[in-house]
Amino acid sequence: MPSVIHHQRLPDHGHVSIERLFDGIRHEFGDEWQVRPSVSPFSSQGLLPRLQNLKAAGALEAAVHHIVGDVHYLALNLPGERLVLTIHDCAALERLKGWRRELLRQLWFVQPMRRAAVVTTISETTKEELKRWVGKLAEKVIVIPNCVRSEFQPFAKCFDEGYPVVLQVGTGWNKNLVSVARGLLGIPCRLEIVGQLDDFQHAALQASHLDYHELGRISDEELLEAYRRCDLVVFASHYEGFGLPILEAQAIGRPVVTSNLSSMPEAAGKGALLVDPADPQAIHRAVKNIIDDCSLREGLIRDGFENVARFRPEAVARRYEAVYSQLLNDRR
Repeated sequence: MPSVIHHQRLPDHGHVSIERLFDGIRHEFGDEWQVRPSVSPFSSQGLLPRLQNLKAAGALEAAVHHIVGDVHYLALNLPGERLVLTIHDCAALERLKGWRRELLRQLWFVQPMRRAAVVTTISETTKEELKRWVGKLAEKVIVIPNCVRSEFQPFAKCFDEGYPVVLQVGTGWNKNLVSVARGLLGIPCRLEIVGQLDDFQHAALQASHLDYHELGRISDEELLEAYRRCDLVVFASHYEGFGLPILEAQAIGRPVVTSNLSSMPEAAGKGALLVDPADPQAIHRAVKNIIDDCSLREGLIRDGFENVARFRPEAVARRYEAVYSQLLNDRR
């Protein structure tokens, strides 16, 4: 039985989305595979902790090593001919400048990609971004999307047209919360926000006089309940490597408003209204259309169910199994 190690980061500040995804995928591998996670012992902050993580990773034995995200540099001390590297996005390269960007580009992208036998990424959009940052190295990249965890199943709810609950997932720099709040001006609703708000976001929300509730960092079970409790999801980000909340909402059976850029149209399929995230009025019109038009809501929910079937854990696991099998066959 071939053994596979999924190399994972030590989660920081409650960020465990990648780990949740691959935990779901691991449960779907067939009996012919022995797949287990290995969590880096130290946070990837500073030189010494990263060197210690490199040493720990290199001491592990497996038929296939798979870096499942955000600790790409571990590739420098793993057997490249048996290595799969998954890259989720290029956001850090967009934010940095000068020598810091170049150092990250080399240690997080160029050198790990050169060393890995197989490189995967989660969307065609991210693959195109990689071409810009690493050139011909991106030609070896194959796309295997993220999955929706199996507990996200249809959950019926009578839509509250008079005072709907709008769910916003995430408060990071790219999540566009302030524009979403401005887009909801004049719409009677309750905005529930997954994540912790900073002072600027609190001030903007209070200035809008919205009925909002900060959910903070919540557990998997609480996140599921938030989707079930809401009437619609607004996910109008400026940038996403994939856009998992779109699919989580579709899997539950909620209409979605999302952005017409980055990877979000690719993830959403036909099951969402697409808007310009920089235009609060566009967000406003989309939300109003969903509230006012029952047939539109039903169509989005139906198309969402069809779309999300492509991203179930069993479908994604089969694609990784094919990668591992090909890697082992090539070795023989």
